[in-house]
Amino acid sequence: MKEVIFTIVENIPLTSTVFKMVLEGNTSQITAPGQFVEIAVPGRFLRRPISVCDWSENSLTLIYKVVGSGTADLSTMTPGTTLNILTGLGNGYDLSVSGDAPLLLGGGVGVPPMYGLCKALLAEGKTPTVILGFNTAAEVFYEDAFRALGVEVLVTTVDGSRGIQGFVTDAMTVPYTYFYTCGPGPMLRAIDRVAKTSGQFSLEERMGCGFGACMGCTIETKVGPRRVCKDGPVFCREEVIL
Repeated sequence: MKEVIFTIVENIPLTSTVFKMVLEGNTSQITAPGQFVEIAVPGRFLRRPISVCDWSENSLTLIYKVVGSGTADLSTMTPGTTLNILTGLGNGYDLSVSGDAPLLLGGGVGVPPMYGLCKALLAEGKTPTVILGFNTAAEVFYEDAFRALGVEVLVTTVDGSRGIQGFVTDAMTVPYTYFYTCGPGPMLRAIDRVAKTSGQFSLEERMGCGFGACMGCTIETKVGPRRVCKDGPVFCREEVIL
């Protein structure tokens, strides 16, 4: 974990509520897809946890949804603004167990970490398939970014306005060797019911500190209490209680 000052390069809307922020700064503490950062928003007591979408040596891409006053403040920030950010938080996904054809499932704001994960798997010679789930066509984002990586992308919408009508589980008919997922609780539980292999879940939980000190994000697992921010947010299928 490292506290770093980042400078906003870009902060643009992808949908009516979802924004993409690109920042410049030291990303050396980010070592695995699925990790997250904690942003200090001026005037707000608690930092805001945001999953890492993508990163390079000096560039960090975050995608966030405006859900409250803190993220609303973030959405108004302009290029050149500096932010105090804790980086390298969480454990991230384990790529070593993916097999040759992993399945990546992202729902809503669970989509961003799938992008960095997809790039990492491709770099290891894997052939991932990506399923992105949304409520309506108006909420779809990053479909083209995934397609630009050269992978198969399936989009599902609850109302059928784009792609396959239904949920991400309705598209899980493709062959796969392992799965990785991030999204809301009901989606994760549905995946757990139908998945045919082992996999890894990134869990969402309200966090206080973001690095395990306050214990506020502690959950029960099959192997005892675990802190989502410190011991997760990624957990193996065999240990989670969804």
